[in-house]
Amino acid sequence: MRAAALYSAMGAMLLTTLSVAPADGLPATPGIPGAPGAPAAGAAPAGVAIAAARAAAKGITFGKCADAQDLPGSVRCGTVAVPLDYARPHGKQIELTVSRVEATHRDPHNSKHRVPRKGALVFNPGGPGGSGLYFPLIGLLPEWKRIGAAYDLVGYDPRGVGRSAPLSCKEPKHFFKGPSPAPTHPSESYKRERIAEAKAYARGCAQRAGAALRHYNSLNNARDLDVLRAALGEKRLNFMGASYGTYFGAVYATLFPSHVRRMVFDGAVNPDPARIWYRNNLDQSMAFESRWADFREWIAKHDTVYGLGDTARKVLASYERALARLAAEPAGGKVGPAQLQSAFLQAGYYDDYWPHRARALSDYLKGDPQELIAQAGPVTEAAAEAENSAAVYTAVECNDAPWPTDWKVWDRDNTRLARVAPFETWDNVWANLPCAYWPAPRQRPVDVRTGAGELPPTLILAAERDAAAPYDGALEMHRRLAGSVLVTERDSGTHGIAGGPNRCVNGHLDAYLLEDRLPVRRAACAGHAEPEANASKK
Repeated sequence: MRAAALYSAMGAMLLTTLSVAPADGLPATPGIPGAPGAPAAGAAPAGVAIAAARAAAKGITFGKCADAQDLPGSVRCGTVAVPLDYARPHGKQIELTVSRVEATHRDPHNSKHRVPRKGALVFNPGGPGGSGLYFPLIGLLPEWKRIGAAYDLVGYDPRGVGRSAPLSCKEPKHFFKGPSPAPTHPSESYKRERIAEAKAYARGCAQRAGAALRHYNSLNNARDLDVLRAALGEKRLNFMGASYGTYFGAVYATLFPSHVRRMVFDGAVNPDPARIWYRNNLDQSMAFESRWADFREWIAKHDTVYGLGDTARKVLASYERALARLAAEPAGGKVGPAQLQSAFLQAGYYDDYWPHRARALSDYLKGDPQELIAQAGPVTEAAAEAENSAAVYTAVECNDAPWPTDWKVWDRDNTRLARVAPFETWDNVWANLPCAYWPAPRQRPVDVRTGAGELPPTLILAAERDAAAPYDGALEMHRRLAGSVLVTERDSGTHGIAGGPNRCVNGHLDAYLLEDRLPVRRAACAGHAEPEANASKK
Protein backbone atom coordinates (compact mmCIF):
# COMPACT_ATOMS: atom_id res chain seq x y z
CA MET A 1 0.00 0.00 0.00
CA ARG A 2 1.04 3.55 -0.58
CA ALA A 3 1.23 6.00 2.24
CA ALA A 4 3.59 8.81 2.99
CA ALA A 5 4.19 9.38 6.68
CA LEU A 6 6.83 10.72 8.98
CA TYR A 7 9.19 8.44 10.78
CA SER A 8 8.14 9.20 14.31
CA ALA A 9 11.52 10.30 15.63
CA MET A 10 12.36 12.80 12.86
CA GLY A 11 9.85 14.91 10.96
CA ALA A 12 12.24 15.30 8.05
CA MET A 13 12.59 11.57 7.40
CA LEU A 14 10.08 10.31 4.88
CA LEU A 15 8.75 6.85 5.60
CA THR A 16 6.53 5.70 2.80
CA THR A 17 5.25 2.39 3.99
CA LEU A 18 4.36 -0.86 2.77
CA SER A 19 2.04 -3.66 3.31
CA VAL A 20 1.58 -6.97 4.91
CA ALA A 21 -0.28 -10.27 4.78
CA PRO A 22 -3.92 -11.18 4.06
CA ALA A 23 -6.67 -11.07 6.62
CA ASP A 24 -7.54 -14.26 8.47
CA GLY A 25 -10.65 -15.84 7.05
CA LEU A 26 -10.26 -14.37 3.59
CA PRO A 27 -10.06 -17.05 0.92
CA ALA A 28 -6.92 -17.60 -1.09
CA THR A 29 -6.86 -15.37 -4.13
CA PRO A 30 -6.66 -17.19 -7.46
CA GLY A 31 -5.93 -15.42 -10.68
CA ILE A 32 -2.35 -14.35 -9.98
CA PRO A 33 -0.35 -15.60 -12.95
CA GLY A 34 3.03 -17.21 -12.62
CA ALA A 35 6.14 -15.51 -13.80
CA PRO A 36 7.70 -17.76 -16.44
CA GLY A 37 11.18 -16.68 -17.31
CA ALA A 38 11.46 -14.42 -14.27
CA PRO A 39 14.97 -14.18 -12.85
CA ALA A 40 15.76 -16.49 -9.97
CA ALA A 41 16.20 -14.88 -6.58
CA GLY A 42 19.81 -13.95 -5.98
CA ALA A 43 20.76 -14.22 -9.64
CA ALA A 44 23.91 -12.42 -10.82
CA PRO A 45 26.03 -12.93 -7.67
CA ALA A 46 29.19 -12.41 -9.73
CA GLY A 47 27.92 -8.97 -10.72
CA VAL A 48 27.47 -8.02 -7.07
CA ALA A 49 30.97 -9.19 -6.18
CA ILE A 50 32.48 -7.22 -9.07
CA ALA A 51 30.57 -4.06 -8.16
CA ALA A 52 31.39 -4.41 -4.46
CA ALA A 53 35.11 -4.91 -5.13
CA ARG A 54 35.13 -1.85 -7.38
CA ALA A 55 33.32 0.22 -4.73
CA ALA A 56 35.65 -0.94 -1.97
CA ALA A 57 38.67 0.14 -4.00
CA LYS A 58 37.21 3.55 -4.74
CA GLY A 59 35.44 4.27 -1.46
CA ILE A 60 33.22 7.33 -0.99
CA THR A 61 34.55 10.86 -1.02
CA PHE A 62 32.42 12.78 1.44
CA GLY A 63 32.05 16.54 1.15
CA LYS A 64 29.50 19.30 1.43
CA CYS A 65 25.97 18.25 0.59
CA ALA A 66 24.20 19.90 -2.32
CA ASP A 67 22.30 23.02 -1.33
CA ALA A 68 19.04 21.52 -2.54
CA GLN A 69 19.29 18.87 0.16
CA ASP A 70 19.10 21.54 2.88
CA LEU A 71 21.36 19.60 5.23
CA PRO A 72 23.57 21.26 7.86
CA GLY A 73 27.34 21.23 7.56
CA SER A 74 27.71 18.42 10.07
CA VAL A 75 26.21 16.08 7.46
CA ARG A 76 28.55 15.16 4.64
CA CYS A 77 27.50 13.65 1.33
CA GLY A 78 29.03 11.51 -1.38
CA THR A 79 28.10 9.01 -4.08
CA VAL A 80 28.64 5.35 -4.84
CA ALA A 81 28.23 3.80 -8.30
CA VAL A 82 26.19 0.63 -8.76
CA PRO A 83 25.28 -1.25 -11.94
CA LEU A 84 21.84 -0.57 -13.31
CA ASP A 85 21.78 -4.28 -14.24
CA TYR A 86 23.85 -6.65 -12.10
CA ALA A 87 23.89 -9.16 -14.93
CA ARG A 88 26.03 -6.55 -16.72
CA PRO A 89 28.25 -5.17 -13.95
CA HIS A 90 30.50 -3.36 -16.46
CA GLY A 91 27.54 -1.79 -18.23
CA LYS A 92 25.59 1.33 -17.34
CA GLN A 93 26.22 2.62 -13.81
CA ILE A 94 23.95 4.79 -11.67
CA GLU A 95 25.02 6.80 -8.65
CA LEU A 96 23.47 6.54 -5.21
CA THR A 97 23.70 9.65 -3.02
CA VAL A 98 24.88 8.90 0.52
CA SER A 99 24.88 11.07 3.67
CA ARG A 100 26.91 10.60 6.84
CA VAL A 101 27.60 12.03 10.27
CA GLU A 102 30.67 10.45 11.80
CA ALA A 103 30.56 8.92 15.27
CA THR A 104 30.91 11.66 17.87
CA HIS A 105 32.71 9.44 20.42
CA ARG A 106 31.02 11.59 23.11
CA ASP A 107 29.27 9.73 25.91
CA PRO A 108 26.13 11.79 26.70
CA HIS A 109 26.28 10.58 30.31
CA ASN A 110 30.01 11.03 30.90
CA SER A 111 31.81 13.81 29.04
CA LYS A 112 35.22 12.43 30.04
CA HIS A 113 34.57 9.04 28.48
CA ARG A 114 35.54 8.57 24.82
CA VAL A 115 33.23 6.06 23.15
CA PRO A 116 34.97 3.66 20.74
CA ARG A 117 33.64 3.50 17.19
CA LYS A 118 31.64 0.39 16.27
CA GLY A 119 31.36 1.06 12.54
CA ALA A 120 28.77 2.56 10.23
CA LEU A 121 25.03 2.14 10.83
CA VAL A 122 23.14 2.32 7.53
CA PHE A 123 19.46 3.20 7.63
CA ASN A 124 16.57 2.82 5.19
CA PRO A 125 13.19 4.39 6.07
CA GLY A 126 11.03 2.21 3.87
CA GLY A 127 8.58 3.01 1.15
CA PRO A 128 9.63 1.79 -1.30
CA GLY A 129 10.49 5.34 -2.29
CA GLY A 130 11.59 6.86 1.01
CA SER A 131 14.73 8.98 1.24
CA GLY A 132 17.17 8.27 4.07
CA LEU A 133 19.39 11.30 3.53
CA TYR A 134 18.15 13.04 6.66
CA PHE A 135 18.72 10.04 8.92
CA PRO A 136 22.14 11.14 10.23
CA LEU A 137 20.44 14.11 11.92
CA ILE A 138 18.73 11.70 14.27
CA GLY A 139 21.92 11.63 16.34
CA LEU A 140 20.93 15.06 17.65
CA LEU A 141 17.97 13.57 19.53
CA PRO A 142 18.52 12.49 23.15
CA GLU A 143 17.33 8.91 22.49
CA TRP A 144 19.97 8.48 19.77
CA LYS A 145 23.02 10.23 21.23
CA ARG A 146 24.57 7.04 22.62
CA ILE A 147 24.18 5.30 19.27
CA GLY A 148 25.50 8.36 17.45
CA ALA A 149 28.56 8.32 19.70
CA ALA A 150 29.49 4.79 18.63
CA TYR A 151 28.37 4.69 15.01
CA ASP A 152 28.79 6.72 11.87
CA LEU A 153 25.13 7.37 11.03
CA VAL A 154 24.64 6.75 7.31
CA GLY A 155 21.59 7.46 5.18
CA TYR A 156 21.11 7.26 1.43
CA ASP A 157 18.69 7.60 -1.43
CA PRO A 158 18.03 4.11 -2.83
CA ARG A 159 18.00 3.66 -6.59
CA GLY A 160 15.29 5.75 -8.19
CA VAL A 161 14.84 8.01 -5.17
CA GLY A 162 15.74 11.70 -4.94
CA ARG A 163 19.27 12.18 -6.26
CA SER A 164 19.90 8.50 -7.04
CA ALA A 165 18.89 8.10 -10.71
CA PRO A 166 15.41 9.45 -9.92
CA LEU A 167 12.41 7.69 -11.40
CA SER A 168 9.31 9.50 -12.62
CA CYS A 169 6.00 8.30 -14.04
CA LYS A 170 4.21 11.58 -14.73
CA GLU A 171 4.77 15.31 -14.68
CA PRO A 172 5.08 16.39 -11.03
CA LYS A 173 2.89 19.43 -11.67
CA HIS A 174 0.04 17.03 -12.45
CA PHE A 175 0.71 14.76 -9.47
CA PHE A 176 -1.51 16.42 -6.89
CA LYS A 177 -5.15 16.26 -7.84
CA GLY A 178 -7.68 18.86 -6.86
CA PRO A 179 -10.34 18.06 -4.29
CA SER A 180 -11.50 14.54 -5.06
CA PRO A 181 -13.96 11.92 -3.84
CA ALA A 182 -13.08 8.87 -1.75
CA PRO A 183 -16.05 6.52 -2.03
CA THR A 184 -15.95 3.56 0.34
CA HIS A 185 -18.30 1.67 -1.99
CA PRO A 186 -17.43 2.99 -5.48
CA SER A 187 -19.82 2.84 -8.39
CA GLU A 188 -19.03 0.91 -11.56
CA SER A 189 -18.46 4.14 -13.46
CA TYR A 190 -16.01 5.36 -10.82
CA LYS A 191 -14.15 2.05 -10.99
CA ARG A 192 -13.82 2.40 -14.75
CA GLU A 193 -12.32 5.88 -14.30
CA ARG A 194 -9.74 4.57 -11.85
CA ILE A 195 -8.87 1.60 -14.08
CA ALA A 196 -8.18 4.02 -16.93
CA GLU A 197 -5.98 6.12 -14.64
CA ALA A 198 -4.04 3.03 -13.52
CA LYS A 199 -3.40 1.97 -17.11
CA ALA A 200 -2.24 5.47 -18.03
CA TYR A 201 0.07 5.60 -15.02
CA ALA A 202 1.67 2.26 -15.88
CA ARG A 203 2.22 3.47 -19.45
CA GLY A 204 3.78 6.67 -18.14
CA CYS A 205 6.27 4.71 -16.05
CA ALA A 206 7.29 2.66 -19.07
CA GLN A 207 7.57 5.66 -21.38
CA ARG A 208 9.66 7.72 -18.95
CA ALA A 209 11.97 4.97 -17.68
CA GLY A 210 12.26 2.83 -20.80
CA ALA A 211 14.17 -0.42 -20.49
CA ALA A 212 15.57 0.64 -17.11
CA LEU A 213 12.16 0.25 -15.45
CA ARG A 214 12.59 -3.47 -14.73
CA HIS A 215 15.74 -2.85 -12.67
CA TYR A 216 13.96 -1.00 -9.85
CA ASN A 217 13.17 -3.84 -7.45
CA SER A 218 13.89 -5.20 -3.99
CA LEU A 219 16.51 -7.66 -5.20
CA ASN A 220 18.58 -4.85 -6.67
CA ASN A 221 18.00 -2.74 -3.55
CA ALA A 222 19.58 -5.54 -1.52
CA ARG A 223 22.47 -5.83 -3.96
CA ASP A 224 23.00 -2.07 -3.85
CA LEU A 225 23.18 -2.30 -0.07
CA ASP A 226 26.11 -4.72 -0.33
CA VAL A 227 27.92 -2.38 -2.70
CA LEU A 228 27.32 0.48 -0.26
CA ARG A 229 28.71 -1.65 2.57
CA ALA A 230 31.87 -2.23 0.58
CA ALA A 231 32.19 1.43 -0.40
CA LEU A 232 32.01 2.42 3.27
CA GLY A 233 34.91 0.10 4.01
CA GLU A 234 32.80 -2.17 6.21
CA LYS A 235 33.56 -5.89 6.13
CA ARG A 236 30.21 -6.59 7.72
CA LEU A 237 27.05 -4.49 7.62
CA ASN A 238 25.24 -2.77 10.47
CA PHE A 239 21.78 -1.98 9.11
CA MET A 240 18.51 -0.65 10.40
CA GLY A 241 15.44 -0.83 8.21
CA ALA A 242 11.95 0.48 8.92
CA SER A 243 8.77 -0.76 7.24
CA TYR A 244 9.66 -1.78 3.66
CA GLY A 245 13.30 -1.40 4.70
CA THR A 246 12.80 -4.52 6.84
CA TYR A 247 11.78 -6.50 3.76
CA PHE A 248 14.75 -5.81 1.54
CA GLY A 249 16.96 -5.94 4.66
CA ALA A 250 15.69 -9.49 5.14
CA VAL A 251 16.36 -10.19 1.45
CA TYR A 252 19.91 -8.95 2.06
CA ALA A 253 20.26 -11.22 5.10
CA THR A 254 19.12 -14.17 2.97
CA LEU A 255 21.54 -13.43 0.12
CA PHE A 256 24.55 -12.22 2.13
CA PRO A 257 24.30 -13.66 5.67
CA SER A 258 28.08 -13.72 6.14
CA HIS A 259 28.20 -9.96 5.39
CA VAL A 260 25.93 -9.09 8.35
CA ARG A 261 27.15 -7.75 11.70
CA ARG A 262 23.99 -6.27 13.25
CA MET A 263 20.51 -5.79 11.79
CA VAL A 264 17.45 -4.07 13.25
CA PHE A 265 14.05 -4.59 11.65
CA ASP A 266 11.60 -1.92 12.87
CA GLY A 267 7.95 -2.35 11.89
CA ALA A 268 8.60 -5.64 10.13
CA VAL A 269 6.86 -6.47 6.87
CA ASN A 270 5.71 -10.04 6.30
CA PRO A 271 8.36 -11.54 3.98
CA ASP A 272 6.44 -14.68 2.95
CA PRO A 273 6.88 -14.84 -0.87
CA ALA A 274 3.25 -15.85 -1.29
CA ARG A 275 2.20 -12.52 0.21
CA ILE A 276 4.45 -10.20 -1.79
CA TRP A 277 2.66 -7.85 -2.53
CA TYR A 278 -0.99 -8.28 -3.52
CA ARG A 279 -2.15 -10.32 -0.56
CA ASN A 280 -0.20 -8.10 1.83
CA ASN A 281 -2.38 -5.15 0.93
CA LEU A 282 -5.57 -6.99 1.79
CA ASP A 283 -4.42 -7.52 5.34
CA GLN A 284 -3.11 -4.00 5.64
CA SER A 285 -6.54 -2.63 4.76
CA MET A 286 -8.08 -4.80 7.45
CA ALA A 287 -5.50 -3.69 10.01
CA PHE A 288 -6.13 -0.01 9.27
CA GLU A 289 -9.79 -0.53 10.05
CA SER A 290 -8.85 -1.70 13.54
CA ARG A 291 -6.49 1.21 14.09
CA TRP A 292 -9.11 3.67 12.82
CA ALA A 293 -11.42 2.24 15.49
CA ASP A 294 -8.70 2.81 18.12
CA PHE A 295 -8.42 6.44 17.05
CA ARG A 296 -12.18 6.98 17.19
CA GLU A 297 -12.36 5.47 20.67
CA TRP A 298 -9.62 7.85 21.80
CA ILE A 299 -11.54 10.84 20.39
CA ALA A 300 -14.69 9.62 22.14
CA LYS A 301 -12.85 9.51 25.47
CA HIS A 302 -12.05 13.20 24.95
CA ASP A 303 -15.49 14.33 23.84
CA THR A 304 -15.40 17.25 26.28
CA VAL A 305 -12.40 18.57 24.33
CA TYR A 306 -13.43 17.88 20.73
CA GLY A 307 -17.21 17.52 20.80
CA LEU A 308 -17.18 14.86 18.08
CA GLY A 309 -19.16 12.26 20.01
CA ASP A 310 -18.79 10.24 23.20
CA THR A 311 -18.72 6.87 21.42
CA ALA A 312 -16.67 5.57 18.50
CA ARG A 313 -19.89 5.25 16.48
CA LYS A 314 -20.78 8.89 17.07
CA VAL A 315 -17.26 9.97 16.12
CA LEU A 316 -17.63 8.02 12.88
CA ALA A 317 -20.87 9.88 12.21
CA SER A 318 -19.03 13.19 12.69
CA TYR A 319 -16.31 12.08 10.29
CA GLU A 320 -18.89 11.02 7.69
CA ARG A 321 -20.68 14.34 8.10
CA ALA A 322 -17.40 16.07 7.27
CA LEU A 323 -16.94 13.84 4.21
CA ALA A 324 -20.39 14.77 2.92
CA ARG A 325 -19.83 18.47 3.53
CA LEU A 326 -16.44 18.39 1.78
CA ALA A 327 -17.95 16.54 -1.19
CA ALA A 328 -20.47 19.34 -1.57
CA GLU A 329 -17.95 22.15 -1.03
CA PRO A 330 -14.20 21.45 -0.69
CA ALA A 331 -12.51 23.32 2.14
CA GLY A 332 -10.53 26.24 0.76
CA GLY A 333 -10.95 24.77 -2.71
CA LYS A 334 -8.23 22.26 -1.76
CA VAL A 335 -9.55 19.62 0.61
CA GLY A 336 -12.15 17.13 -0.52
CA PRO A 337 -13.08 13.69 0.87
CA ALA A 338 -9.94 12.02 -0.49
CA GLN A 339 -7.67 14.60 1.14
CA LEU A 340 -9.49 14.20 4.46
CA GLN A 341 -9.15 10.42 4.26
CA SER A 342 -5.45 10.68 3.48
CA ALA A 343 -4.85 12.97 6.46
CA PHE A 344 -6.68 10.63 8.81
CA LEU A 345 -4.84 7.65 7.35
CA GLN A 346 -1.61 9.20 8.66
CA ALA A 347 -3.13 9.04 12.13
CA GLY A 348 -3.26 5.29 11.64
CA TYR A 349 0.53 5.26 11.51
CA TYR A 350 1.35 7.51 14.45
CA ASP A 351 -0.82 8.38 17.42
CA ASP A 352 1.17 11.64 17.67
CA TYR A 353 -1.22 12.86 14.97
CA TRP A 354 -4.35 12.08 16.96
CA PRO A 355 -4.77 15.37 18.87
CA HIS A 356 -4.09 17.49 15.77
CA ARG A 357 -6.37 15.57 13.41
CA ALA A 358 -9.16 15.54 15.99
CA ARG A 359 -8.78 19.29 16.54
CA ALA A 360 -8.87 19.96 12.78
CA LEU A 361 -12.04 17.89 12.34
CA SER A 362 -13.69 19.51 15.33
CA ASP A 363 -12.87 23.03 14.16
CA TYR A 364 -14.07 22.27 10.63
CA LEU A 365 -17.45 20.98 11.78
CA LYS A 366 -17.80 24.10 13.94
CA GLY A 367 -17.20 26.33 10.94
CA ASP A 368 -13.43 26.94 10.99
CA PRO A 369 -11.65 25.05 8.14
CA GLN A 370 -8.17 26.54 8.55
CA GLU A 371 -6.56 23.71 10.52
CA LEU A 372 -8.07 21.10 8.20
CA ILE A 373 -6.73 22.93 5.16
CA ALA A 374 -3.30 23.21 6.77
CA GLN A 375 -3.17 19.53 7.69
CA ALA A 376 -4.89 17.93 4.70
CA GLY A 377 -4.22 20.31 1.83
CA PRO A 378 -1.59 19.34 -0.78
CA VAL A 379 1.89 20.74 -0.27
CA THR A 380 2.48 21.76 -3.87
CA GLU A 381 6.10 22.69 -3.16
CA ALA A 382 6.76 19.00 -2.51
CA ALA A 383 5.09 17.75 -5.71
CA ALA A 384 8.31 16.56 -7.35
CA GLU A 385 9.39 14.65 -4.26
CA ALA A 386 5.95 13.11 -3.79
CA GLU A 387 5.70 12.09 -7.46
CA ASN A 388 9.17 10.53 -7.35
CA SER A 389 8.35 8.61 -4.18
CA ALA A 390 5.13 7.27 -5.68
CA ALA A 391 6.90 6.24 -8.89
CA VAL A 392 9.55 4.25 -7.00
CA TYR A 393 6.94 2.68 -4.77
CA THR A 394 4.95 1.54 -7.78
CA ALA A 395 7.91 0.27 -9.77
CA VAL A 396 9.41 -1.77 -6.94
CA GLU A 397 6.14 -3.34 -5.85
CA CYS A 398 5.04 -4.11 -9.41
CA ASN A 399 8.44 -5.52 -10.40
CA ASP A 400 8.89 -7.64 -7.28
CA ALA A 401 6.19 -10.23 -7.84
CA PRO A 402 3.24 -11.39 -9.95
CA TRP A 403 -0.04 -9.49 -9.49
CA PRO A 404 -3.57 -10.34 -10.64
CA THR A 405 -4.05 -9.12 -14.20
CA ASP A 406 -7.83 -9.67 -14.19
CA TRP A 407 -9.77 -6.73 -12.72
CA LYS A 408 -12.47 -9.17 -11.61
CA VAL A 409 -10.05 -10.60 -9.03
CA TRP A 410 -9.32 -7.18 -7.54
CA ASP A 411 -12.99 -6.24 -7.60
CA ARG A 412 -14.15 -9.46 -5.93
CA ASP A 413 -11.53 -9.50 -3.18
CA ASN A 414 -11.82 -5.85 -2.27
CA THR A 415 -15.60 -5.59 -2.53
CA ARG A 416 -15.75 -8.39 0.01
CA LEU A 417 -13.13 -6.75 2.22
CA ALA A 418 -14.72 -3.29 2.06
CA ARG A 419 -17.87 -4.66 3.69
CA VAL A 420 -15.95 -5.04 6.96
CA ALA A 421 -13.02 -2.65 6.38
CA PRO A 422 -14.27 0.33 4.36
CA PHE A 423 -11.86 2.99 5.69
CA GLU A 424 -8.82 2.20 3.54
CA THR A 425 -9.65 -0.70 1.23
CA TRP A 426 -10.46 1.06 -2.05
CA ASP A 427 -7.85 3.77 -1.63
CA ASN A 428 -5.34 0.95 -1.26
CA VAL A 429 -6.61 -0.62 -4.48
CA TRP A 430 -6.22 2.56 -6.52
CA ALA A 431 -2.66 3.04 -5.26
CA ASN A 432 -1.61 -0.42 -6.40
CA LEU A 433 -3.79 -1.01 -9.46
CA PRO A 434 -1.07 0.01 -11.99
CA CYS A 435 0.53 -3.33 -11.11
CA ALA A 436 -2.34 -5.09 -12.88
CA TYR A 437 -1.25 -3.47 -16.14
CA TRP A 438 2.50 -3.32 -15.57
CA PRO A 439 4.59 -3.56 -18.76
CA ALA A 440 7.86 -4.83 -17.23
CA PRO A 441 8.67 -8.49 -16.44
CA ARG A 442 7.85 -9.67 -12.91
CA GLN A 443 10.26 -11.45 -10.59
CA ARG A 444 9.74 -14.42 -8.34
CA PRO A 445 9.99 -13.07 -4.77
CA VAL A 446 13.00 -14.13 -2.74
CA ASP A 447 12.31 -16.96 -0.29
CA VAL A 448 13.48 -15.05 2.76
CA ARG A 449 14.94 -17.41 5.34
CA THR A 450 18.19 -18.30 7.09
CA GLY A 451 19.23 -21.51 8.79
CA ALA A 452 20.60 -21.93 12.28
CA GLY A 453 24.01 -20.33 12.63
CA GLU A 454 23.98 -18.69 9.18
CA LEU A 455 23.13 -15.20 10.41
CA PRO A 456 24.27 -13.31 13.51
CA PRO A 457 21.46 -12.53 15.97
CA THR A 458 19.13 -9.84 14.62
CA LEU A 459 16.60 -7.62 16.41
CA ILE A 460 12.97 -7.31 15.29
CA LEU A 461 10.85 -4.52 16.78
CA ALA A 462 7.07 -4.53 16.40
CA ALA A 463 4.02 -2.78 17.80
CA GLU A 464 1.16 -5.16 18.45
CA ARG A 465 -1.48 -2.99 16.71
CA ASP A 466 0.65 -1.63 13.87
CA ALA A 467 -1.69 -1.13 10.91
CA ALA A 468 0.89 -0.50 8.19
CA ALA A 469 2.85 -3.63 9.11
CA PRO A 470 0.44 -5.95 10.94
CA TYR A 471 1.96 -7.92 13.78
CA ASP A 472 1.69 -11.28 12.02
CA GLY A 473 4.43 -10.01 9.70
CA ALA A 474 6.85 -9.62 12.61
CA LEU A 475 6.05 -13.15 13.75
CA GLU A 476 6.72 -14.48 10.26
CA MET A 477 9.98 -12.54 10.00
CA HIS A 478 10.99 -13.97 13.38
CA ARG A 479 10.25 -17.52 12.21
CA ARG A 480 12.20 -17.14 8.99
CA LEU A 481 15.38 -15.52 10.35
CA ALA A 482 16.98 -18.13 12.57
CA GLY A 483 18.42 -16.69 15.76
CA SER A 484 16.40 -13.47 15.55
CA VAL A 485 14.89 -11.88 18.65
CA LEU A 486 11.46 -10.21 18.68
CA VAL A 487 10.66 -7.28 20.97
CA THR A 488 6.95 -6.40 21.05
CA GLU A 489 5.37 -3.16 22.23
CA ARG A 490 2.04 -4.31 23.63
CA ASP A 491 -1.28 -2.60 22.91
CA SER A 492 0.31 0.09 20.73
CA GLY A 493 0.09 0.82 17.02
CA THR A 494 2.90 3.19 16.13
CA HIS A 495 4.58 2.20 12.87
CA GLY A 496 8.27 2.20 13.79
CA ILE A 497 9.08 2.21 17.49
CA ALA A 498 12.88 2.54 17.65
CA GLY A 499 14.05 5.69 19.38
CA GLY A 500 10.50 6.72 20.26
CA PRO A 501 8.89 7.38 23.64
CA ASN A 502 9.12 3.81 24.96
CA ARG A 503 12.17 3.49 27.22
CA CYS A 504 11.84 -0.28 27.38
CA VAL A 505 12.05 -0.58 23.59
CA ASN A 506 14.97 1.85 23.46
CA GLY A 507 16.74 -0.11 26.16
CA HIS A 508 16.64 -3.26 24.03
CA LEU A 509 17.83 -1.29 20.98
CA ASP A 510 20.77 0.24 22.86
CA ALA A 511 21.71 -3.06 24.47
CA TYR A 512 21.84 -4.72 21.05
CA LEU A 513 23.68 -2.03 19.11
CA LEU A 514 26.05 -0.96 21.88
CA GLU A 515 26.58 -4.05 24.02
CA ASP A 516 25.62 -7.00 21.77
CA ARG A 517 23.03 -8.06 24.34
CA LEU A 518 19.66 -9.51 23.38
CA PRO A 519 16.88 -11.43 25.14
CA VAL A 520 16.87 -15.16 24.46
CA ARG A 521 14.12 -15.15 21.84
CA ARG A 522 11.31 -12.73 22.70
CA ALA A 523 10.59 -9.83 25.00
CA ALA A 524 7.63 -7.55 25.59
CA CYS A 525 7.35 -3.92 26.59
CA ALA A 526 4.25 -2.22 27.92
CA GLY A 527 2.77 0.24 25.46
CA HIS A 528 3.69 3.90 25.61
CA ALA A 529 1.17 6.37 26.98
CA GLU A 530 -1.58 7.60 24.68
CA PRO A 531 -1.28 11.23 23.57
CA GLU A 532 -2.98 13.92 25.57
CA ALA A 533 -5.95 15.72 24.09
CA ASN A 534 -5.18 19.15 22.67
CA ALA A 535 -7.71 21.62 23.94
CA SER A 536 -6.36 24.52 21.88
CA LYS A 537 -5.60 24.97 18.21
CA LYS A 538 -2.20 23.76 17.06
